[in-house]
Amino acid sequence: MAPRPKQEDESEGKPTETLDVPQKKSLSMAPALSTAALIEDDPWDMPELQDTGVKWADLDTNGKILRVIITVAKFIVLVGLLYMFVCSLDILSSAFQLVGGKTAGDIFQENEVLSNPLAGLVIGMLVTLLVQSSSTSSSIVVSMVSSGLLDVSTAVPIIMGTNIGTSVTNTVVAMTQVGDRNKFRRAFAGATVHDFFNWLSVLVLLPLEIASGYLVRLTGLIVTSFNIQSGENAPALLNVITDPLTQSIIELDESVISGIAIGDPEAKNKSLIKVWCQTASNTTLQNVTATNCSDYYCWELKNVTEIINIKKCNHIFVNTSLSDMAVGLILLACSLLALCTCLILIVKLLNSMLKGQVAVVIKKIMNTDFPFPFAWLTGYIAILVGAGMTFIVQSSSVFTSAITPLVGIGVIKIERVYPLSLGSNIGTTTTAILAAMASPGETLGNSLQIALVHLFFNLSGILLWYPFPFTRLPIRMAKALGQITAEYRWFSGFYIIFCFFALPLFVFGLSLAGWQVLVGVLVPIVAVLIFAIIVNILQKHKPQWLPSALRSWNFLPLWAHSLEPWDRVVSIIAARCCCCCKCCNVTEEDEEKAKHEKIEMYDNPTMTDEIKEAKKTSDSCEILKATSL
Repeated sequence: MAPRPKQEDESEGKPTETLDVPQKKSLSMAPALSTAALIEDDPWDMPELQDTGVKWADLDTNGKILRVIITVAKFIVLVGLLYMFVCSLDILSSAFQLVGGKTAGDIFQENEVLSNPLAGLVIGMLVTLLVQSSSTSSSIVVSMVSSGLLDVSTAVPIIMGTNIGTSVTNTVVAMTQVGDRNKFRRAFAGATVHDFFNWLSVLVLLPLEIASGYLVRLTGLIVTSFNIQSGENAPALLNVITDPLTQSIIELDESVISGIAIGDPEAKNKSLIKVWCQTASNTTLQNVTATNCSDYYCWELKNVTEIINIKKCNHIFVNTSLSDMAVGLILLACSLLALCTCLILIVKLLNSMLKGQVAVVIKKIMNTDFPFPFAWLTGYIAILVGAGMTFIVQSSSVFTSAITPLVGIGVIKIERVYPLSLGSNIGTTTTAILAAMASPGETLGNSLQIALVHLFFNLSGILLWYPFPFTRLPIRMAKALGQITAEYRWFSGFYIIFCFFALPLFVFGLSLAGWQVLVGVLVPIVAVLIFAIIVNILQKHKPQWLPSALRSWNFLPLWAHSLEPWDRVVSIIAARCCCCCKCCNVTEEDEEKAKHEKIEMYDNPTMTDEIKEAKKTSDSCEILKATSL
């Protein structure tokens, strides 16, 4: 036991050296400790929603009755908020069609550009973003194929683009949870897992389709092999509930966009706002001036159809004198406000309801796998559930946007959201197939073939990115992006702007310049990206395979391999904007008033607390301006 006291004495004999080092370490590690405190041990663990209220067994009779009444009231309010959420999405889609619908129709008229597969892909994305509805953009494509303006092979990349464009809605919905770092991490990852699936599917299947045309051949074989007859329209299950509210606000004539796309000159002068909801057509045989007579006027008998207006619509804007753009902007602002308000209230209401045993039951139902050896079937059942729910609501955007807040609050894990999102992709194609089967007999084949292309594109993507755990790259990519956006929350806005607007517009601009420019610019960029991805993988798993210079990216400037410098820039800009809003809007009268108060301050030694607080705020703003500069 002698050595132990000796060591203690030695440690006491050097108090200065042993204390200096820990002090320096604690000072240098302070930022890391403060940052780590904001992050959970495992950020992807399902959080426990603690029940802070009184237990049911401890309540008296009046308390139990009151709790039941409150629970029922919360459930009714939740259903009402979900109803308003779905209606606001419908109004948002109508607003986007009013703002950009005619532009979308004009874009589809560029047949020479559409012959370029990359340009067709981008146009499908942009049009879906403009109208906020893959069903609308797909119906435009179907009408163009039916009218002979597009062939099926040219329309395939456009259909792939609509699949990508429709996934932006739930990504924007995830932004409403940006206030809480952990909720935002889970919500943004749960939303972008849908994005990554669509992007990866396009990256693999579009080149394969260009090289082999397998989607066109497969769907053509199916259409010709089965004697499919024209059927009824797709059932409007959810629209029966939402139409009374949405159609009292706005009702659109969607045939105008299709008319512009197929080159109808009269459609360009029509308004998208529907005025007459009930019309009748009267076809008569009349003498019409012939166009092939040169010297004398001559007539020929033709069937002339006259549209008779019977009953006006009942929505708010039926008699408006505003332009489509003005009405669209009004509805856009109102629907976005309603959408964000509903989402925030839904999240708060779910947080108050999903506690204690209720949360345990829901989590167990949503996230539990089947017992061995049938655990692998759980994901495929989730795919069927997602397809069925999307078929009921007739919108993949509505379904995926509704489950995104549940991921944020920790009710559904990302590994379960992934198959649900894949199912929603399939569900939205089944409604298109039913709608295509309602087409006339002469256009049924082409319409059905395009709808089947959409279905088999999603099925092919599922076969690529779901059956085996190591192929589920979208989950890992979404989690990596979720970690980045949780640390640098401004990056989420950059991701949406870059991936859904800047990049498609950049590729579209290159495609307008021709194949040579497109290949000459994109090939070097793609080569650099592939090289960087391969080096990153080797740095993580097999660094010994790399030369010493490439074992880290430290040889590059910090801004080229880290977001920290960009984060500082964003922080400085935010500080300057905040400073400008609070302190830089000082007029000359305010300056004179401040000088007058300063003189009074010296005359009166008992200065009020308000003046002191104002002086502190002014001084802090001056410090912010100085540091930002």
